[in-house]
Amino acid sequence: MLQPMSIVPERVPYPRISLIVMLGALWFSPHLLAASDHPVDEVVTPTTSPFDSRDYRVLTLENGLNVLLVSDPEADKAAASMNVRVGSAQDPDDLMGLAHFLEHMLFLGTEPYPASDAYQRFISDHAGSHNAFTGQQDTNYFFDIEPSALPEALDRFSEFFLSPLFNADHLASERNIVHSEYMARIRDESRRENDVLNQLLNPDNATTSFAVGSRETLANPPEGEATLRERVMDFYHQHYDANVMNLAVVAPQPLDTLEDWVAERFADIPDNDLSVPAIDAPLVDASTLPRYIERQSLQDRRQLRFYFPIPDPTDEYRTKPTQVISHLLGDEGDGSLLAVLRDAGLADGLSAGVGRGDGENALFTVSISLTPAGAERLDDIQATLFAAIEKIRTKGLADWRYAEQRDLREQAFRFQQHGAPQQEATRLSMSLSRHPVEDVQYAAYRMDAPDAERQEVYLDALTPDNMLRFYSAPDIESDTVSPWFNTQWREQQPSQAGQVLGELTLPEPNPFIASDLTLLEGQDERPSILIDTPSFHAWHMQDARFNTPSVEWRLSLQYPDASYSPEEVVLTQLLAGWLNDSLNESLYPAWLAGQAFSAYPHARGMTLSFSGWRDGQTPLIEQAIDQLKMAEISDSTFERVRYQLQREWRNAPQSSLPGQASRTLGEALLAPQWSTTELLAASQRLERSHLENFRKRFLGGLYADAMAVGNLDADLAREQADIMRNKLRPRLTRDDIPKLTPQAVSETPSVLRPHSTREESLVLRYLQARNQTAKEQAVTSVIAQWLETPFYQKLRTEEQLGYIVNAGYSPLLEAPGIALLVQSPDVDSETVAEHMDTFLDDASQQLEQLDDETLAPYRQAVHDRLKQRDTSLSGMASRYWQATALDEIRFDRREELANLALEVSPADIQAAWPELLTHQLDVRFNPGDTPSDVTPYREALTPFSKQSQQ
Repeated sequence: MLQPMSIVPERVPYPRISLIVMLGALWFSPHLLAASDHPVDEVVTPTTSPFDSRDYRVLTLENGLNVLLVSDPEADKAAASMNVRVGSAQDPDDLMGLAHFLEHMLFLGTEPYPASDAYQRFISDHAGSHNAFTGQQDTNYFFDIEPSALPEALDRFSEFFLSPLFNADHLASERNIVHSEYMARIRDESRRENDVLNQLLNPDNATTSFAVGSRETLANPPEGEATLRERVMDFYHQHYDANVMNLAVVAPQPLDTLEDWVAERFADIPDNDLSVPAIDAPLVDASTLPRYIERQSLQDRRQLRFYFPIPDPTDEYRTKPTQVISHLLGDEGDGSLLAVLRDAGLADGLSAGVGRGDGENALFTVSISLTPAGAERLDDIQATLFAAIEKIRTKGLADWRYAEQRDLREQAFRFQQHGAPQQEATRLSMSLSRHPVEDVQYAAYRMDAPDAERQEVYLDALTPDNMLRFYSAPDIESDTVSPWFNTQWREQQPSQAGQVLGELTLPEPNPFIASDLTLLEGQDERPSILIDTPSFHAWHMQDARFNTPSVEWRLSLQYPDASYSPEEVVLTQLLAGWLNDSLNESLYPAWLAGQAFSAYPHARGMTLSFSGWRDGQTPLIEQAIDQLKMAEISDSTFERVRYQLQREWRNAPQSSLPGQASRTLGEALLAPQWSTTELLAASQRLERSHLENFRKRFLGGLYADAMAVGNLDADLAREQADIMRNKLRPRLTRDDIPKLTPQAVSETPSVLRPHSTREESLVLRYLQARNQTAKEQAVTSVIAQWLETPFYQKLRTEEQLGYIVNAGYSPLLEAPGIALLVQSPDVDSETVAEHMDTFLDDASQQLEQLDDETLAPYRQAVHDRLKQRDTSLSGMASRYWQATALDEIRFDRREELANLALEVSPADIQAAWPELLTHQLDVRFNPGDTPSDVTPYREALTPFSKQSQQ
């Protein structure tokens, strides 16, 4: 997997240390440098939050490899990530994409494990996942796995960096896979813009070359020159070295155990005394600025970006001199740049910040999402932007603003929630490669003191003469086309001075900053009913395990006609969108202070979500509900929200092809459902008065569910739930709300085709199980687990049908099923379907011979995945909340399925498999296909069985 741009700004790495650190304890290993080799005055330990109970150890092996070990006894997965400080910027000019191609090749066998799927199969068989990405100056490899399998996983993982085979038999096929990845992304707007941007930056800067690779750029060199395999091996040996690698391991085992495992397996990675490659050429030739660029977008979307070359601020992370500038330009409150542009009807979104860092230089970017009216007034928007910059220069850099940002970051650091082990390992390996050991965890939050001189340096770079203005829209046409992503673009002469719009103001001190961050003791096992009435149900779960005084509230407002027709669906979405939009400016400071609100539509109505500190959440709940009930719906807000929805529906044919196929499958097998074409047409028939009338109907006929999960007791939860009930006064019962019903796939083979304008082909084959029982769900999950690796290995690695190839468990509500998916750049869908047929025939033969010993690791993997702990309060709340949408509300369903998975027998598999093959539905697409009318297919189906018919 390739990342188009570096995800973290570059810097020269901190000098490696020659100690193992475990919160002040010094340990020794034969694989470590002796302390006398590199004397150190004091032991350095990572700065951690006061509620981080994990143990840390930092070590340097004899070969110079930096390692960060994290022992988390509560983790139910183990994970590792190796970050190599080499990426696409090091590609040779005659083999663009070589670093990315090398990343792919390392997965295809090593000396002790020569099978091309040995690593992937082992990880998958032990409830794990794996991947890698290539950035401009990094290549990162990572995996997670069931903890008991970590030693063997590290055996296989470490060999990537010791004995890769660079398998000649797979060289051509993997080049095809890289090309398929390139083609799968060729219509992505971000990559298309980046392709044009690279033409405007300094060609001598190594980050501006084509990074993905293709059949063309990775072709075999001419006869007489080194072969492609030799070039791959040369690149590996020239750039992969222990001194430019950083390994992070997060696991439940003790640190001593982790140290022994790592030292034994990684100490022999070669030490060639390499250093991180530096990029000396400027990112931008200052003499070429200012420049005004327009490029064609494929999507119906208008975007205006202002790029300003600045010094890369990564080394200044302790003071973060760009933070206040980014905060003030990106502000969305009253009087902000975005608020002024919104009031003028010119924009509906804005962001500001630093990116594209290469260690020396970076780009400060202001990105503005435009309305059609905004596309006609680019000069006025530009003039208003520079008026905002001038206001910051004259009045915005007061020390209290920096202190406020610092205090908010300290709050966030104090109560940070650690992600899943794989996410943590990847983040830490990247951080270890850029920051001193003590700041591996703290760097993103640290703000020591304002540096007024450096703030002025960055602010002084934001001028009209130091700017690249970049406008994207679908109606741009040009004979100039970018070389790799086929984007038309043109350069315009600098515009005339525009008019400053509205009255810009800077934000006042934030009134929403929480003061009571006391952690309450008390831990519930799972949610319990708090209020039980016919028209309103509320659940509560007090939680302290995440060590944060935060609460997740969900409030579902259910209305019988929410999905009755396309018009009702659109009105539901308009109401949720209007509520978000109308509260954006007043609640933006609350969001900055750690309080978040959002309304999102669903098939039964809409859900109001409140997330953040317990302190201050009550007035937020009151304000949101009062706004929903009584606030004026203005013409401008209605038109802005409707335009955003229409833009999304118009762009649906250009969206991800797997996403389009999944949406088509949902339209076919879930009732009621409406297509994006129907929704777009309905939206064009609606006016503001329709939304006002709908709001009255909606609020007058509600049933409501609510749930609070987090650090609050039952008394406060009941008080807040009563506020919700008393303000909304729901009147209906749960039985009054129509069910979203899965349909049974016909036994007659059928093919549906999405409404798409993509240029790739695709097959999404859905195999539906027999019924919705928990037993059937467990059996189907185990079959999907068994299919996952061989399907990928056969259709992707061996047959090279495409880059996006996967098989997995894919339920529709509680209806179990399996989805097989292939997206291909150059193989038509009928041919792909034939390959799927052959694979399934072979699978049938193998399943006939399946025995209990062979099946055991697959059912264990399903069990282990289902038993994984929640790694965030929001994730846990969302899981429990989803349970309330099912007919039978049970909060132990996941545990039940995990236990049932262990009971699945070969006989269960063999009985279920023929039924899965009998109930198949294909979603296929080739460029130019006529889309299917899904409605007749759906209307001919019957509801899917809830219970076993046996």
